Amino acid sequence: MKRTFTATILLLLSCLPLTAQEVQVQEHVLSNGLKLLMFPRRGDPNVAAGWIAKVGSVNERPGITGVCHLFEHMMFKGTHVIGTKDIKKDLEFLAQIDAVKTEIRKEEQAQIQRLRLGEISDLTDPKNRTAHHQKLLEELDGLQKQEKDLVVKNEFDKIYTSAGASGMNAGTSNDFTVYFINVPANKLELWFWMESDRLLNPVFREFYSERDVVREERRLSVESTPTGKFEEEFDATFWTASPYHWPVVGWPSDLDALTREEAMAFFNIYYAPNNLTACLVGDFDPARAIEFAERYFGRLKRNPQQPEPVRTREIEQLAEKRMIAYAETNPEVEIRYHTVADGHVDDYALTVMGALLTGRTGRLYKSLVLDQKVANSAAAGENSLKYEGYFSASGVAKPGNAPEQVEQALYRELERLQKEKVPDHELQKVKNQFNAGNFRRLQSNFGLMIQLLLADAGRGWPSFNEDPGKIQAVTADDIQRVANKYFKPENGAVAIYYTKKTDTKEASPLFTGLTDEEATQVRQFQAMLGKMSPDQMKTILQQIEQQEGAAPPDKRKMIDVMKRLLQERMAKQGGDR
Repeated sequence: MKRTFTATILLLLSCLPLTAQEVQVQEHVLSNGLKLLMFPRRGDPNVAAGWIAKVGSVNERPGITGVCHLFEHMMFKGTHVIGTKDIKKDLEFLAQIDAVKTEIRKEEQAQIQRLRLGEISDLTDPKNRTAHHQKLLEELDGLQKQEKDLVVKNEFDKIYTSAGASGMNAGTSNDFTVYFINVPANKLELWFWMESDRLLNPVFREFYSERDVVREERRLSVESTPTGKFEEEFDATFWTASPYHWPVVGWPSDLDALTREEAMAFFNIYYAPNNLTACLVGDFDPARAIEFAERYFGRLKRNPQQPEPVRTREIEQLAEKRMIAYAETNPEVEIRYHTVADGHVDDYALTVMGALLTGRTGRLYKSLVLDQKVANSAAAGENSLKYEGYFSASGVAKPGNAPEQVEQALYRELERLQKEKVPDHELQKVKNQFNAGNFRRLQSNFGLMIQLLLADAGRGWPSFNEDPGKIQAVTADDIQRVANKYFKPENGAVAIYYTKKTDTKEASPLFTGLTDEEATQVRQFQAMLGKMSPDQMKTILQQIEQQEGAAPPDKRKMIDVMKRLLQERMAKQGGDR
């Protein structure tokens, strides 16, 4: 089963400050460097359990971009004892597959050389392969089929599910990779054994077929969405030197070329215990948890090669950057300014400023949507990453208005922050909203567990308790100062989106009979499919079938198309099992 990741939820949890209520965390560090954070909470006999590797796409390099995200898939493929019928034969096949792939790489390099010289125009066209290359591909296919016969599909998932665990998932970001699940309190030892086993004895089986699954996920979530490729291009435009300029999912050419040996070498450095933190929140005995941690996580060997910190820093931007795009979307604009990393002294004022501008009670909605009526929606916020950061302001133009009108309206609101101090009552209202919202979120074991892990992967988990006071200490002077410091044309980039008119009939027979708006909705639905599990797709298909009879006649064509996409995707995943 392909793992999905609720990236938006986790990133929101990592970016928003916490309630002023201090959380008393118990910490235990193993001799191999692995850190265990514990927050016992009596009541619900379950434990939110997870661990985080302090590695994300920012730690990659050109040539292997996307490798961290690929681990999100590979880490569920099993170990020496889980996911295989015969580990000895399994490893033999993997060695043979690696050897054949080495030979294939030589053929691919020769093809790339021909592409550079203009002798061929398409690397994927079978006609451009040598006879030896084709033979190697056939040999690889045969070995993968034999390997597949040894695989016990989804055994990792099944073991947890049969023990009453739920919500197993994982996710990769620019700065971290996190794995989590909810387990019954009496199955906590199982969690320690399962998680330590996949760190101690990982087997990246089905590597190349799963790499193709990730490549397809990229196609559906980025390349087939109305603005996906443009958003990716804007990131690459905004960042000049910083490794944040490549996507978490990786560049297509890197995904096509990644090898299992490269992945294992990366894993051995960044998934060592001295680069990991585990966390438990729920009804458990800390002393017993420490005993389990020593017994199971203690088996992991510390890597004497400490991961190198990110070396390349963004250079100072000297001129405004602009990107003009024509996409199957409503006219919109995004303005970005380079700001600061997470925890910088200016981070807190920028975060509060984002809250002042965003939401139904925020300045942008009141001004652009209600008063000026130039936008249907508008938002702003600070995105402080581990090594760099940016402030973004955006808006979708109301029909009859150009994105440039929205852009100018956004500038006026930012200039207002530069020239006028925020009134005390408005500032305090935002601070109160932070406290109220964060207090509610901390009631969740899962939310607390994730936030502790993300904090520790950044500046250390104590920042979890320290940041709320810094948010409350932000003054109107601070907000005016940072607005003048960062909101300058030469420090920013602007993306303008115009609506592209397409002939959907020529684009694909799938869209025949659909309006432009319906075609856009279908493409967005296609992208969502790439992130859905089989169970989610089955549920959605059942809901569509139950309700399609009551749908208006003019919407039935679109519904039929969505049904067809669901059925085709489910059939494909069924074939991959």
